[in-house]
Parts: sequence; C-alpha cells; structure tokens
Amino acid sequence: NTNKIPLLQHDCASYNGFYVLIFVLAIPGNLVVGLVIGLSRQALPPSDLYLLHLAVADILLALTLPFWATSVTQGWVFGDAMCKIVTILQELSFYSSILFLTCISMDRYMVIVRAMEARRANRRMVSWVVCAAVWGTGAILSLPGLLHSSYKSHNSSQLMCEEHYTPGSASDWRLATRLLRHTLGFLIPLAIMLPCYGRQKAMRVIVFVVFAFLLCWTPYHLAVMADTFFRSKIVPYNCPARMVVDRVMFATQILGLLHSCVNPVLYAFVGEKFRSRLTQILRKMGVLERTSLSRSSRSSLSSEITSTFM
Repeated sequence: NTNKIPLLQHDCASYNGFYVLIFVLAIPGNLVVGLVIGLSRQALPPSDLYLLHLAVADILLALTLPFWATSVTQGWVFGDAMCKIVTILQELSFYSSILFLTCISMDRYMVIVRAMEARRANRRMVSWVVCAAVWGTGAILSLPGLLHSSYKSHNSSQLMCEEHYTPGSASDWRLATRLLRHTLGFLIPLAIMLPCYGRQKAMRVIVFVVFAFLLCWTPYHLAVMADTFFRSKIVPYNCPARMVVDRVMFATQILGLLHSCVNPVLYAFVGEKFRSRLTQILRKMGVLERTSLSRSSRSSLSSEITSTFM
C-alpha cells in the first residue's frame, strides 16, 4: 500500500472520501453478486464459481479500506499485529482477484476453442481444486506482508504501517517484492488472458470485466514501477519528481481499489442473465411485482454455455 505518503489536509479529505465511497459500493454490490450466484439451484459452471470467488476477494479488499482511511488522517492506531493482518488481507485479495480473472479467461478458452477436451474433462470438480489453489497461491504471495510493521519515521509524529526493512537491505527487499507483485500479479496473468481472448469470441461481460481490471490497475503498476526505479536509484530524481510520483501512486491506488466495486455494476448493466436472475430473486422476495421476463432476458438464458448468470 502507499498510505505512508505525506499528504496535505485537503488531500486527506479527498482520499478518505474515495475510501468510504469504494467501501460503501463494494460491500453491498459484491454481496448481491454472491447472492445471485450462490442461490442457484444447480451446480455452478466453472466460470460462475470463479466469479463468486472473485466477489469474495473484492469484499475482502473492501474490508481493509476503513483501516487505511483512518491511517491517512490519524496514522496507524490499530497496532502492529493488525498492520500485518490488514496488509496480508489486502495482498491476498489483490492476487486472488487477478488469478480468478485468469481462470475465467482460460475456462472460456477451453470451452470455445477446445470444446471437445472441455466436455471430456470434469470441469466442475477441477474448478473447486483450482479455487483452492488460487487462494493458496494468493496466501503465499501475500506473505511479504509480514514485513510490514507499525513504526514512527524520523519526520512524522504518527505511526505508519508499511514495509520496515533493515537499512542495508531495504532497497533489495523492496525491489524483490515489487518485482514479484508486478510479475506474478500482473504481467503473467495478462500474458495468459490476452491470447485467450484473442482466439475466441468471448462473453461480452467477461471482456468488460477484464478490461476494467486493466484500466484500473495498469496505472498503479506503472506508478509503482517508477517509484521503484527512483528508490533503487536506477533513475536519478529530485524532490519535485519524488513528490509527483508519491501523489500519482496514491491517486492510482485509489483507481485500482475502485475495481472492487466495478464488477457488480458491469454485471448489472452488461450481463443480461445476471439481471434476469436478480429480478427473479427480488420477485420471490416480494421486492418486485411478478411480471413476465423480457424476451431478451429469456433468450439469453441459453445463449452461452459457460455461465448461468453472465
């Protein structure tokens, strides 16, 4: 995270406002996604199972936001243990999100491009194993969060929660952990997803989901890369450049976090099946009057074989 960056008072108010907005939108939005998918009476296709776990990952990420919002204005007041826990939870949700998006891409590729192989494979059983593997991988990749601790820097009276390395190894550790995040959490999944969509007609909603991920997280990765070059002294810098990079990192982090509340909006506006299923649930709950489904919604229920809801 980048909450260690000194901010002006009006910046703090702006960033806190974004944190609160993302939290308020992400929690109910992804709970609705979980409700729609989880209340299915049939076994979930792999794509839907991955989407369900993606919603869980987004909820976990949103749950960390109140902690970071507080730390922007008051410093880290939650103790050293919570510093590690919240950081690991944030990292776990980040890695799991991109890995589940990658799984969706690969599953779609198998069904469309390698249909015969997909029919022979026990995809539903495999999908549960894949989900366990994704969470396990995310947990392992989030372990560098144990290096975070709460401490006071020499130029601040407030506690901060950030990486705390020994002076001699700080540059090497920072470079290693950030390269890990860039490579395993962005570049490799991206290298898998793009060819998958380049060789098949993908579901429109999934294309939007992947595009939204790239739009939200690419600027942050570029900003962190620039910061890494500065800190490692690969690129010379001065104080004004340092301040610009710090502000860009904070702003692009907000954009990245915004992704956790984007997917439910995409499902609602782009996914016809999702809207149809949500409408059915609301009617059963008595929230909506019982009316016939639109022709477009009915026809979409059998148009795509990889997802019940998308």
